Amino acid sequence: MTIPSPLRDLLRAARWHRRLLAGVAAAAAVYFGLLALSPSPPPTVAVLAAARDLTGGAVPAHDDLRTVDLPPDAVPVGALKPGADLTARLLSGPVRAGEPLTDARFLAPPAVPPGSLAYPFRVDDADISALLRVGDHVNLYAATSTAAAALLAQSVPVLALPKPESATAGALIVVEATPQIATRLAQASTNSRITVALTPDTS
Repeated sequence: MTIPSPLRDLLRAARWHRRLLAGVAAAAAVYFGLLALSPSPPPTVAVLAAARDLTGGAVPAHDDLRTVDLPPDAVPVGALKPGADLTARLLSGPVRAGEPLTDARFLAPPAVPPGSLAYPFRVDDADISALLRVGDHVNLYAATSTAAAALLAQSVPVLALPKPESATAGALIVVEATPQIATRLAQASTNSRITVALTPDTS
């Protein structure tokens, strides 16, 4: 029996679509089979890391931090997690970009008591900072070439001693200061050299 041409075309199209659908179904079966056999992605832990090089004595701002995902066995002890409050914590030393932050990188909280500031100032002689330790108390003086040194503050605690960038750049010292002392230091630093004297241990 001769099949009319339109019907023959319809049957041919149906066979072609069946082959196409069968091919798609076979490909899907292979894909999902491979997906089921593929190992699950390894677990990770989100921790805070430095987004850029940070200096010692600084309080990290939001833009200074980023979140990185590390394998559990690569997470340092004491690593800080996203959401940790760092607003009152000072870095005890410089941190490289990408380095995970741990509690050991910070001075013990609260580094700055309420009503005080962490005030950084620079001294010309980097050897001075080598004589100091975090927790020491120092007197601060403003010295000029034309007048006697003036006492700016007494027995202020040293909070951080960032490593000098070079032997010629002097040294940075971070102290705990009241707003009034910070104002005096800022005014004196514009036309004087700030010098320090270690006070006796009264503990």
